[in-house]
Amino acid sequence: MKPTLLKHGALAAVVASFFSFSATAHSSEEAQVELVGKIKGTQITGVTVSNKGRVFVSAPNWRDGVPFSVGLVSDNGDFTAYPNAETNACVAQSKVRKDCFLAVQSVVAHNEKLYVLDTRNPKFQGVIDAPRVFVVDLATNKVESALILSEEAYHPDSYINDLRLDEKMNRIYMTDSAHAGLVVYNLEDDSSYRVLDNHETTTAEVDALSIQGKPFKMTVQSDGLALDTLNDTLYFHALSGYSLYAINTADINKASNDVLAKKVRKVATTGAPDGMIYHQGNVYLADLEKQEVQYLTPSLDLRTLVKGEVVNWADTFSIYNGSLYYTNSKIQDAGSDVSNMTFEVYKTALPAR
Repeated sequence: MKPTLLKHGALAAVVASFFSFSATAHSSEEAQVELVGKIKGTQITGVTVSNKGRVFVSAPNWRDGVPFSVGLVSDNGDFTAYPNAETNACVAQSKVRKDCFLAVQSVVAHNEKLYVLDTRNPKFQGVIDAPRVFVVDLATNKVESALILSEEAYHPDSYINDLRLDEKMNRIYMTDSAHAGLVVYNLEDDSSYRVLDNHETTTAEVDALSIQGKPFKMTVQSDGLALDTLNDTLYFHALSGYSLYAINTADINKASNDVLAKKVRKVATTGAPDGMIYHQGNVYLADLEKQEVQYLTPSLDLRTLVKGEVVNWADTFSIYNGSLYYTNSKIQDAGSDVSNMTFEVYKTALPAR
């Protein structure tokens, strides 16, 4: 089914379909938010901020007419294709080229490099080329390499969704939101593989969500990912579910589900989130059904950081200079035509420690 033939709201369903302890909930005074940038007619999902404060976003290839895959947000809120228009040309034409972004879902800035996760699955028609991570040197603004997943790391219907860099283990961890599982890329030898493939800890727990009373009937598998580099812990969560899981990074090895599942622990019951991030003891995650940005403290208190009209499917988080940045991807409202919709990047101060 081509997105151009879908009625409003139907594409959102297609988009979503490919994509221990209970926490104690506490409410808090709503944080003040600041608009970083907004763009009309281009749905953005990912956001990341570099060490030097440069703000990057990603726009998925979910419909015709997407002007860029990766954008740089200027200080005055304008969006321009990054690193240049040529590297972003494939998204509009769905052309398969080795040097061109095709279907980017997320971006992560790390040590002055930008890691661009390309699903190679445009419009959810299936993987037409191996998913990969483009590495852009932020000093030269040039693509320096592409980390290509091996055939054992993805399925034909995979939609590789999020990633985290682990310097200690020299690996990249990724989620697959269409075909449940986690993906590991070993930077030492460029090998890659899957773990917890179709396992209950990476699989959606419910068939539908209720976004402020509006039904969202499709399911999304493993999606959110957060890495605690101090305690060497990887957190992961299905979007269509309420269980936050964790595993020690040293235990993430190429092994059967039965073996690896013994190393996984349930941390908390939370709302259904999209993106996640870890920072100074807290796991930040959204509650899509309540339309809030929340954080889970080390004592398993689930607190609200931001709520209200400034939260509309908080999709991806990044942290820079004491602030949490997030995108509003508005997936539950976006259909085949988003030309009249506006999508925002906001930032808000982190809670006092």
